[in-house]
Amino acid sequence: MNIIQSGITAEHASIAIIVARFNEFINKNLLSGTLDTLKRVGKIKEENILKIYVPGTYEISAVASYIANSSKYHAIIAIGTIIQGETDHFKYLASDTSNNLAKISTQYFLPVTLGILTTKNIQQAIERSGSKMGNKGSEAALAALEMINVMKNLKEMF
Repeated sequence: MNIIQSGITAEHASIAIIVARFNEFINKNLLSGTLDTLKRVGKIKEENILKIYVPGTYEISAVASYIANSSKYHAIIAIGTIIQGETDHFKYLASDTSNNLAKISTQYFLPVTLGILTTKNIQQAIERSGSKMGNKGSEAALAALEMINVMKNLKEMF
């Protein structure tokens, strides 16, 4: 039986982080958690991290596709916050964004992890960006680190 199970240290990896500016007061906390985890846990050097800012969460997919096509990065981490409003816009935005990022990941065989909050209100967003409920940016970084190593092992095996 062959088993692929990987750790979370990826010292030589290059990672792109795409950050939405909309809801920046939440996203800056997600980004902080992401960067801390990449550097402290993953041992990623600062010069191997690219931060790209886009207007909102919806715009992350276009940049992620461009980055994936470049073949210069081992993973992409998407950072954003979508807070439910009075209309269905929230539902379509969240669905389209996550579906597009999943397609990019599978098309390019590249880990694209979601540090994107989809919450009912600002309080939930605050709780998930570093207070009561942990930091979803940090969780996205951990997933990216592990997936970098899984993909590396798969490439060596196949």
